[in-house]
Amino acid sequence: MKHRFFSRLSALTLSLALLALPAARALTPGQAGQLLQEVYIDPVPQSVLEQPTVKEMVAALGDPYTEYFTPEEYQAFNASMSDTSLVGIGVVFRNTEEGLLLEQVLPDSPSLKAGLEAGDLIVAVDGNSVLGQDNDTVTGWIQGEEGTAVKVTYLRGGNRKTVTLTRAQVILPATTSELIDGHIGYISCTTFGPETAGHFKEALDAYGDKATVWIVDLRSNSGGVTEAATTSAGYFTGAGEMAYLRDSEDQYGAYYNEDSALTLYPVIVLVDLYSASASEIFASAIRDQGSGIVVGTRTFGKGVAQSVVDQSYRPELFPDGDAIKITSHRFFTPAGNTTDQVGVIPDLLVEPEEIANVAYLLAGAAPTSDTTNVLRADIDWRWFIDLDLATSADFRDTFLDLLQAIPQNKNLWLGTGGPDGWTRTDPESVAETYGLDYQAPVFPDQDDSRYSTVLSVLKTYGLINGREDGLFHPQDTLTRAELCQLLAVALHCTVPTNESPYSDVADDAWYAPAVIAMSNMGLVQGIGEDTFRPDDPVDHQQLITIMGRLAQRLNMFLYNTVQEHQGGFSSIAGLMDYDEWAKESAWLLSYSQKGYLGNTISLLWASADEIAPTAATTRDEAAYALYRLLSYTGILPA
Repeated sequence: MKHRFFSRLSALTLSLALLALPAARALTPGQAGQLLQEVYIDPVPQSVLEQPTVKEMVAALGDPYTEYFTPEEYQAFNASMSDTSLVGIGVVFRNTEEGLLLEQVLPDSPSLKAGLEAGDLIVAVDGNSVLGQDNDTVTGWIQGEEGTAVKVTYLRGGNRKTVTLTRAQVILPATTSELIDGHIGYISCTTFGPETAGHFKEALDAYGDKATVWIVDLRSNSGGVTEAATTSAGYFTGAGEMAYLRDSEDQYGAYYNEDSALTLYPVIVLVDLYSASASEIFASAIRDQGSGIVVGTRTFGKGVAQSVVDQSYRPELFPDGDAIKITSHRFFTPAGNTTDQVGVIPDLLVEPEEIANVAYLLAGAAPTSDTTNVLRADIDWRWFIDLDLATSADFRDTFLDLLQAIPQNKNLWLGTGGPDGWTRTDPESVAETYGLDYQAPVFPDQDDSRYSTVLSVLKTYGLINGREDGLFHPQDTLTRAELCQLLAVALHCTVPTNESPYSDVADDAWYAPAVIAMSNMGLVQGIGEDTFRPDDPVDHQQLITIMGRLAQRLNMFLYNTVQEHQGGFSSIAGLMDYDEWAKESAWLLSYSQKGYLGNTISLLWASADEIAPTAATTRDEAAYALYRLLSYTGILPA
């Protein structure tokens, strides 16, 4: 039977300050303006400071993460990141056509004391059938005043039983855990709050002697307290940097874990579009420290952090318990990457409905005596897939999605029997053997490029598209509009809301959203007074300049490399043929990076002195430059 993981709850955004509960005069616009100027990550426009109320100031700022809280709103904000207390019988259920299927019976709850178990099917409450009723109705029947009785009728193994339960206060934790199949430690975390790290440690203590693989489910977890995320991740990674923060003065701080890991086994982190902020910090720390992989969809892309200024920090400004949350830092992963817009790109990019089941297949037990009917996927760690389970009716679609997600540069091995018998294979061959409709992630014309494998990897992760005919046209000259579209797709950009700043880029042109987005980010600029010339070709030094800007935006170490060099690019021999405006980026991407032995590492398709600066860029050269930057920084897991 297909294993189903628990339903998910939403959370709020990341906060850096200690979140003290308020005690019992509201912030004035003048005070709010002072705080914004002191704390906000970017310069605050005068038009914001001139607004008549605090709420209007925050709205004019245009930052969705900066927020003013009334005392009541601040209490709710704090409560949203903690375990939830309610009165009921202590069950988590899913409403099905047959009844309420119990997915979890909470510890110390009336239901647990009465003997109810996960998998039981509640069919009636106080004699009222739950069949056909909506969740609000049946929840209303189950919940009630503390100390009152409720009769619950349930089915188990075809047997019908009615028990009388006394409603009580139960805690619905934001983080839960269980042991699946005797060897999979599963942790579900819906927000990173004050209790989170403790819950993670409880799970590791409880199942650490049994679990040989861990699944941490962060789907729909939109953030929380940074330290909760870094501490929790540290239980898996051991000692090392967990995250970096940079303020408006380019001053850095770091979260560092000093303790050893509590497990030696790998982690599969589950993410989706709604995984953000502290969730992205957790997932990146696990992957950057080599402690596991990430499975799911691209995450939300929240690369900024907030500080909460409240009564505990400035009591003279918040005597009544109100507070303000201000975007104060940009955060970076242990590898130095921002998740702003780009998010976290999973090691395996799969459909949302298959995320949990793909992880379940990957978490198969390692063969101890016979590798027959086992597929081994070497994706940072070794993952063992039971082919009998994977090709069963319940999991065939999941297995196909998994095969489609494996990049062609990863190694697959088919068990040949015995304790360590393996033969090399590939996703397409496995799919053909089991009659699965596998579509190779290739462009029909990509063999015309010397970067064919790179194009396949980028296509697997959804980072590049072909033209309308389905071909990539690798040797065609890249236009300025096409470059913007290439970058917008790769960076996972949201559709901009402002109008085009260029007279020759109509708002309804197919490339307009990409051009506007790249212009907003400062990666591209117009030509002349107010024109962009979208159909003009991109020459090599133009591409290199734009990729250099992108490198500094994405990675703090590359950014710092330029800041520390302090110019002097004109005298570098290999850059003599480049225009002055292009030399910084050409140096950064071609000469600045060194290997362990002092060798120079180029992030371009050749050394800068081997590239003709004014020659036209081909589409595959641009794709390769994108791949080199993303893979070198670790943003792209391949």
